[in-house]
Amino acid sequence: MSSDPKILSFALIGGLIPALIWLWFWLREDKEKPEPKGLVTLLFLVGMISVAFVIPFQKFVQANISGNGIQTVLWASIEEIAKYLCVVIVLYKTNKIDEPIDWPIFLITSALGFAALENTLFLIKPLSLNETTVGLLTGQLRFLGSTLLHAVSSGIIGVALGLSFFMGKFMKKVYLITGIILAIALHSTFNFFIMDGKGVSFIEISGFLWVVTIIIMLLFEKLRRMSL
Repeated sequence: MSSDPKILSFALIGGLIPALIWLWFWLREDKEKPEPKGLVTLLFLVGMISVAFVIPFQKFVQANISGNGIQTVLWASIEEIAKYLCVVIVLYKTNKIDEPIDWPIFLITSALGFAALENTLFLIKPLSLNETTVGLLTGQLRFLGSTLLHAVSSGIIGVALGLSFFMGKFMKKVYLITGIILAIALHSTFNFFIMDGKGVSFIEISGFLWVVTIIIMLLFEKLRRMSL
């Protein structure tokens, strides 16, 4: 990893901008009762910090688990659980989640913080090799793909928790587990096709991701009505 402050600064800016644009986009879904800026900032930062805890687990999987398919699923599982735990840890024993739509908003915020630092780490190498064009292309592809993937996959968990907001403890657990499984499945599928690169173009994968995004946005509307 480069130690050049200029390269690190450019990488950080390049990693933050896509995540912040998406954060602005999703926060607009809760414009009737916006969340405190301080809490949103904290969740975003904790999401970034969680990358440092995720990397060792992913390296352990890479070193000890054989099979690209299993590795892909485990990497996705580690990331999805980590982003969920960020919200649980920050909001533990608080009353900040007082309506169904809060769950996806908070989870997406944490996810975009995670994506911001992940993007930064991916940009450091091309920038340190003076491959500015490659760095810009990488940033744009991650804006369209990976950054949105993190938001949507965590959004699935958030929507599941939001839909079960007024249910009993058992059903909340069922919805949570279902949401996590669906998020891991989406995340794993996206990563598998990106790494495999056979027969499926990036545009097709991104198109599928946008379909899921639209579904999440429609479910946001349902959660909004539940909050009234």
